[in-house]
Amino acid sequence: MGKVAEALIAKCPACGTNNRITPQRAAKHLPICGRCKKPLPSQGVFTPVIVTDTNFAEIVERSTVPVLLDLWAAWCGPCRILAPTIDSLAKELAGNVLVGKVDVDANPRTAARFRVQSIPTLLILDKGREIERIVGVQSKEAILGKLSRLT
Repeated sequence: MGKVAEALIAKCPACGTNNRITPQRAAKHLPICGRCKKPLPSQGVFTPVIVTDTNFAEIVERSTVPVLLDLWAAWCGPCRILAPTIDSLAKELAGNVLVGKVDVDANPRTAARFRVQSIPTLLILDKGREIERIVGVQSKEAILGKLSRLT
């Protein structure tokens, strides 16, 4: 697997300035723009992005990096077991892989599009096209092994 990015560039939504963010600094403080001092969006930088039926094309299909998409539901025990692993992967793979989460109950079109029949289901996507599917709770190492083919 490629080297994990030590810092990411986040564009300020208020003034458009590019800001360098490191995971260590983001863990200690809410990132703010170096120019206008407004808060920078932290979702999706070091945490999973919330993907919906509405924003799927914008986030997943237009992503310039591979996407690891967790299809889950709040009532699903195995999904809750896998959640800390997904959060950890989002932080570890920041800049190399976009990690997203889709609540299948709230977003049935996306679940139907990929014919998801059991959860948790992890999809590895490239420009919205399914490359790999992982069904059930898997170890972090197993997920990284599947991702290593793309990065």
